Amino acid sequence: MDFFNALERTFTNFNIVSAITSTVFIILIGYAMRKRGIFTDTFAKTLTKVVLSVALPALAFTSFMQPIDPKTLSQSTNVLVWGIIMYVVLIFVMNPFFAMYKTQGDRQMTLKVLSIFGSTTFFGLPIVGAVWGAKGILYGSIFNIGYRIFLYSYAYIKMSGLKMEAANIKKMFLNPIVIATFAGLILWLVQGFVPTMAVTDLAGKMQNVAFYRIDLTALWLMKPLTYLSGLASPLAWLAIGSTLGSISFTQAFSDKTSWYYTFIKIVVVPIINIILLMVLSMTHILPVDQTALSVIVIMMATPPATVAVSYAISFDREALLASNTSLLATLGAVVMTPIWIVVLNIIAHTGLFN
Repeated sequence: MDFFNALERTFTNFNIVSAITSTVFIILIGYAMRKRGIFTDTFAKTLTKVVLSVALPALAFTSFMQPIDPKTLSQSTNVLVWGIIMYVVLIFVMNPFFAMYKTQGDRQMTLKVLSIFGSTTFFGLPIVGAVWGAKGILYGSIFNIGYRIFLYSYAYIKMSGLKMEAANIKKMFLNPIVIATFAGLILWLVQGFVPTMAVTDLAGKMQNVAFYRIDLTALWLMKPLTYLSGLASPLAWLAIGSTLGSISFTQAFSDKTSWYYTFIKIVVVPIINIILLMVLSMTHILPVDQTALSVIVIMMATPPATVAVSYAISFDREALLASNTSLLATLGAVVMTPIWIVVLNIIAHTGLFN
């Protein structure tokens, strides 16, 4: 493979370049608006609530409004399986990276939990959707099933020191994004076994589709959901920029542990995923295609999950460290995400993941 040729193709791909520039520019706008006092802390929280309760659920649900084919079904299954296995692997693999903090109270455990659980929903999905479209969102939503199971069980138990509570089980399954994901997934899987309607697609071709394929049978309903889906990325990026604009960087920048954590979270964890998935794909044990690999890497190269940071603050588990790492890792992810997109595009030209 000609490395420079692959690099040139990456930076001449309009979708990739526009996704990178859009992410950076809109985050910077959010940052500037917060610094100028136009965005307040309350406004940023409101944006976040809109994204999590309306825009992302709409994005997740509509991503399943597409035909099902054997390859996509196979890839989705493998993504789901890896989304569960990977968290089990990371629980053990992360231990050596933070072994030096073993005698420093809760520091080792907090860093480990924050490294395992990233902001895959709020930070990852909007970027995945911007670069890889509906299929990327489909894979990302399925990948997040394992994430939510472990986030609300393992992470909660480790950080709280308590046993699993009914309230957390409710949070695990009864929130808009999870409901939208499972509803969309079920409808996507059973579309070959339900009554169909004859419709004309955008290309003017007649076809029979499941009656609930609203992308073809009920455009009046699909259109508003599409508009809501389109809000996910820009509102999430504005909220991220606004949050960065409200925090002092001085203390976080002087914390060496936070720098080390950031490197582990947004560089090492994605590399671990690439290496393991390469082995699994080459041995045909759990093969994934390039789109699935890209989605997984971007989702894992995100800053710590807000829920995980909240656990640290709520249960007094190195709260200051958690806040500092969240800030630095968010900045690091803004810088590294475009780099990871370029790296993934170069990997695509190797043909390792077909």
